[in-house]
Amino acid sequence: MTVGSQVKTCYASIKNIEATLGVLASQTNEANARNVYRETETLIREIKQDLEKQVLMLAREEPQYNQ
Repeated sequence: MTVGSQVKTCYASIKNIEATLGVLASQTNEANARNVYRETETLIREIKQDLEKQVLMLAREEPQYNQ
């Protein structure tokens, strides 16, 4: 597996985690748990944005990683 495909796989996983945290936050009745889910979702969103930049950089600078 190339570096590019590993980064893309990680990016897809992070997107899934972000979505799952959003669902959990909306389904819980406990305010404290909802706040934890939302805070974690925000942190994951920032990581996702950084990974997205990395995917774009790899595509631009390393054409062999485009798949």
